[in-house]
Amino acid sequence: MKKLILIVLSLFTICGCTNIKNESISSLTKEIAVSVDEYNTVRTGFKYYLPVGLVVDKTTLYNEVIKSTNYTYYLYVDVISYYNKTQNTYEKNENAYYSEELKSKDKFGYIEINLKENNQYLIEIMFNYAKIEVMVDYEDINLAVDYAVSILRSIEYNDNIIANILGEDILNYQEEVYNIFNTTSSDSIYLKYEEADKNQETEEKDEDLIS
Repeated sequence: MKKLILIVLSLFTICGCTNIKNESISSLTKEIAVSVDEYNTVRTGFKYYLPVGLVVDKTTLYNEVIKSTNYTYYLYVDVISYYNKTQNTYEKNENAYYSEELKSKDKFGYIEINLKENNQYLIEIMFNYAKIEVMVDYEDINLAVDYAVSILRSIEYNDNIIANILGEDILNYQEEVYNIFNTTSSDSIYLKYEEADKNQETEEKDEDLIS
């Protein structure tokens, strides 16, 4: 009986992934307008829904490192911009593999996908004052977009907690903010983590040589 249940669940998973891969990116991003009232991850000042297939590997105050089987997703929640109700615009990048502005009622954002090194694609999705970056192979673009959209559309802020945290120390927190409104910049979450990982690997190699 257990084997039968596992087989059925596997078939559902395979079918689900197949359907997602056959969808257009535009149809996947339209789902960002669908409201969500299910949450399974609570943080300081916000909460969100983490889809099945993803796990949180590391977390700081407003940064999450989220992993799937093959990829690492970097989530940054910009409570400063949310607190200040910062507005911005996105200009479509004609040179990108995919570029689109995202809007839903009073929420806004963008998706931009660019080909990077090793034939992988950097996906950047910003929506509702939060941003996800992930580098994936071509065949996994749709699944990564679907995961990111599921997280970003579900984020709900707690105004009281954010006001209490930031109200008096807004200038101090301002120094720690990534510019989520820019794409593939020096403020890139993905690039910052990649650089930190490379530095750590170099330090570990140096320590091995010394020992």
